[in-house]
Amino acid sequence: MNFVLPSRNADTQAGTILKLAIMAVGGQGGGVLGSWIEATARAQGYVCQTTSVAGVAQRTGSTIYYIEMAPAGTRAPVFALAPSAGDVDVMLAAEMMEVGRAVMRGFVTPDRTTLIGSTHRALAVSEKTVPGDGIANTPEVYAAAELAAQRLILADMDRLATDQGSVISASLFGALAGSEALPFPREAYEDAIRASDKGVAASLRAFDAGFSAARNGIAAPERQAKAARRNMTGPAAQMRDWDALVARVQSLPGPVQAMAEAGLAKVVDFQDCTYGAQYLDRLDAVVAQDSAEQHFELGTVAAKYIANAMAYDDIIRVADLKTRATRTARIDSEMGKTDAHVLRLTEYFHPRAEEIAGLLPAGLGARIQANPKNMARLDKWFGKGRRLRTDSLRAFVILHILGGLKGYRLRTYRHQSEVAHLDRWLKSCAAQVQYALRIEMVRNRRLIKGYSDTHSRSLTKFDRVMDMAPLLEGRADGAEWMARLREAALQDPDGKALEGAIRTVRSFV
Repeated sequence: MNFVLPSRNADTQAGTILKLAIMAVGGQGGGVLGSWIEATARAQGYVCQTTSVAGVAQRTGSTIYYIEMAPAGTRAPVFALAPSAGDVDVMLAAEMMEVGRAVMRGFVTPDRTTLIGSTHRALAVSEKTVPGDGIANTPEVYAAAELAAQRLILADMDRLATDQGSVISASLFGALAGSEALPFPREAYEDAIRASDKGVAASLRAFDAGFSAARNGIAAPERQAKAARRNMTGPAAQMRDWDALVARVQSLPGPVQAMAEAGLAKVVDFQDCTYGAQYLDRLDAVVAQDSAEQHFELGTVAAKYIANAMAYDDIIRVADLKTRATRTARIDSEMGKTDAHVLRLTEYFHPRAEEIAGLLPAGLGARIQANPKNMARLDKWFGKGRRLRTDSLRAFVILHILGGLKGYRLRTYRHQSEVAHLDRWLKSCAAQVQYALRIEMVRNRRLIKGYSDTHSRSLTKFDRVMDMAPLLEGRADGAEWMARLREAALQDPDGKALEGAIRTVRSFV
């Protein structure tokens, strides 16, 4: 046990090993990028090894590709199988949160690492499932990367690639070449792409875009100013009705007008101009309680959330949106569809018994929903999920007919329920004396969203938050606590944060 090993001189070859890691999500071409790097290194007389480590810590399919290379010598080097913290020369990240993950795991260090990443976002499941805004803070990630890396190269590599008809692996490969972090000429990188013999022309264009971004940077895209008014089109009679509604909007106080016109357009798109007039009637009642001294903040907030409440998601609305030509065009564009392709599009529906009852005439729907046996029967008939291929004529026609039932919608039980809930909400807000607390109560409408089970859960949260208003009346910090309750309700689907906030408010009493 006390045997002393003979001393050995330091291996001079170890210092010549270059270590690269690629952090990417499945489908982003991380494997292709790794193979290109390996081919480039071998063509330049280097020995090279590429490994991949699958991981699901952030989202399923997130993978680390690891590459070690060294100049060919008399002895074959022994390469590691995975990256180690503080021991990476070049880090390539295929998405902004992958940049953050690389920094958090210690792979990026200021003494040696060149960090090349894409600023675009592919939202994680954990970000999408948060009821409120669950999107991670990109500026914080950027600041951390700037501190952690010896050299930082960031650009929207995904956009650079798609603009050239390619994928992000090609633009990242170009950025690697442009960084000069590896001792290889540009031509060697391009030869590796040509040798792959797949999508060569598009890949070379994306490579060049990434190369230029690394060398010269890229200017921020110019933001186009939004038009002050939507370009509405339609039959002459309906356009006259629309113009009359716009004139009503223009008579509102200046700070309210922009939001009111956006809300009006949403409500009219949902139903018709008569429904839009009802929207303005409700908004006028709120604005009458507001004043210039308060900068009409209440009216502006109400203009947004009354429109959202009136344009609720029912079966008719969902079917209408899924069969619109603009949606089809958007999907075709995102999928890169051409006349040579056939796109298969499957829609998934899982309506609850409540959605079916809500589609019935108001009286009949109310009687059925009040009878547990009837609801159980509806759930048995419609509770199973349905898959409809809207690229087929039959399924498309079914949804198109459903989406065209706007004239019938106002007679449904769902519409009756939504209007009753909307009026109760506005009445409770109007009864509140404190201006700031009233605004937060209007903003609580943000909690109601979605369709089916999501809508049901959000309604429950909304009602629980609104029920706290009497406990906050008269408190100087009442509006602040109402906002805290709303944010707690948006934090998690299970409502644990909201439950804790409610207990805190009840402790005041």
